[in-house]
Amino acid sequence: MFFFFTCGTHTFTSRLKGAESLTVQCQNCGNFSGHVYKRWEWFTFCFIPVIPFSLKPYKEVGCHICNFYQDIKYRPDVQQQMSWGGGQEQGGVMMGPPGGGHNNGWGAAPMAGGAQHPQYK
Repeated sequence: MFFFFTCGTHTFTSRLKGAESLTVQCQNCGNFSGHVYKRWEWFTFCFIPVIPFSLKPYKEVGCHICNFYQDIKYRPDVQQQMSWGGGQEQGGVMMGPPGGGHNNGWGAAPMAGGAQHPQYK
């Protein structure tokens, strides 16, 4: 009697919730084709996912052109865009505070306590 079993890995990939429409620049190739993904790698037995390789899925910026993935903890620009959520997006760069604030996305936001920015001449 002969039994044949297949073992391997499979990576489940989906867009990160809350950042589905976010497009950023890839740090490897420079194209504005990076998207924020949630990736989870599993060990498979007979094509059935059995054991995950990590307890939590990876949250990464991935480029479909050069197939480069980078953890979002190394991308403060992406974290800032994700925390702003409803900001004005133009060409992958966020402009202004969330919802426009008091300055409609232009210039610096007013500082609390009446503090002023240093003036350079």
